[in-house]
Amino acid sequence: MIETKENKYDLESRTSKFGSEVILFCRKIPQDTITKPLISQIIRSATSIGANYMEANAASSKKDFKNKIHICKKESQESKYWLHMVSVAHPEATDDARRLWKEVQELTLIFGKIISTLKN
Repeated sequence: MIETKENKYDLESRTSKFGSEVILFCRKIPQDTITKPLISQIIRSATSIGANYMEANAASSKKDFKNKIHICKKESQESKYWLHMVSVAHPEATDDARRLWKEVQELTLIFGKIISTLKN
């Protein structure tokens, strides 16, 4: 997917794209007893971001929306951790992991800003 100015700020497509890119990233990593559980964890946390954001957009109340956004932020933070662990377990993946880490760091900051705006 080519990033345009319009979809850079469309969190639905941005979180979906991030989850998809993590899946493709993980397909390149050879699975062994160390990497297999790491791959499973990063795929769960990375794809959960978009799923929870979709749920937030369909929230039945402001409280429900805020709760889902909190989950998005937590899953983003968890994804950063798992990306780091994957790059330790498979150093050849470090450059791709770093690129994905930068994207999920931006998502973490965006969700944090949404949360702080909701508090005010």
